[in-house]
Amino acid sequence: MGTFGDKAAILVIDGAEPRSVRVGNESAGVRVVAVERDRAVLEFDGQRHTLVRGQFARSGEGTGRPSVTLSADTRGHFVSEGAVNGVPVRFVVDTGATLVALPASEANRIGIDYRKARIVITHTAAGAVPVYQVRFDTVRVGDIELAGVDGVVVESGLDVALLGMSFLRRVEMRNDGQLMVLTRRY
Repeated sequence: MGTFGDKAAILVIDGAEPRSVRVGNESAGVRVVAVERDRAVLEFDGQRHTLVRGQFARSGEGTGRPSVTLSADTRGHFVSEGAVNGVPVRFVVDTGATLVALPASEANRIGIDYRKARIVITHTAAGAVPVYQVRFDTVRVGDIELAGVDGVVVESGLDVALLGMSFLRRVEMRNDGQLMVLTRRY
């Protein structure tokens, strides 16, 4: 649920009341390994999980594959902290987007030289839009990191990064309305 600087994480375990757990301590089988600003590294079921405030993890799913659970915001959107090429990015999950899409401002911040990429026309709800077709070295959400993810950079009209199907088709998605579980396929 939150953090106290780099000292402790506020955890909700198995639906119990929130509790503060200091780095190095354990509660109900969950050990807090590290904490920074809005994320915590937790250890349970013999695995490490990096969770950002608002993300959930479930134990005992038995797949042995990395997964992350996202909660819907007040508008019903699933938003997650992640990274592109190792640089932190905030994504909105968009199953209607064919590719991972970054606004030009984010691409510049990450250091992607997209202007050398091929320009293509994509069709959005706002109409036909020119975009730069790129390939990201890595895209990460929670503990799921995928290499060689196709994407686009949009110079105008997009103000948030979209986690599109070029990432999502490589994970299993389960959605119950308030929670979305992403599990790496392979």
